Amino acid sequence: MELADRVEKIRANGLFASELAKIDELEKDRIYCRHGMGHLLDVARIGRIFLLEEGAADAHPELTELMYAAALLHDIGRAREYEDGTPHDEASVMIAREVLPACGYAAEETDMICCAIEGHRGTDDMDEGAVLARLLKKADKLSRPCYACEAEATCKWPDEKKNMKITV
Repeated sequence: MELADRVEKIRANGLFASELAKIDELEKDRIYCRHGMGHLLDVARIGRIFLLEEGAADAHPELTELMYAAALLHDIGRAREYEDGTPHDEASVMIAREVLPACGYAAEETDMICCAIEGHRGTDDMDEGAVLARLLKKADKLSRPCYACEAEATCKWPDEKKNMKITV
């Protein structure tokens, strides 16, 4: 099986699709950042760039696929957060633990992806060994062009978290 086939299986997975549809519906009138497929793919692509820049993609080609899987699933628990208050990273891990094995991911890969999802909201001083979590967090932040957002002035994010410049 091609590595990309498993990522496509995530996109086509019934639970993933159902949760993404709920997010889209719950956020349809949201003026702040949304968490639909566009955001998930932006995070995946930026994460891949970071893997390439660090040389990790060449040394460990499987990390690219794991980054895509983590990016697709990192916010998939948003609907549950809106509905019952479960923090979205926790809900995302619960969903990922159902979706990933169904898409052909081994237990060790599932654990690595779930570790990245758990860590994507973590502190900036994360363990360097948690490369996926560190780069997923960085990609997630840089995917948000706060400097161009019409709702930036009323956003609840503290100024130090906002992405207020283009990063090259």
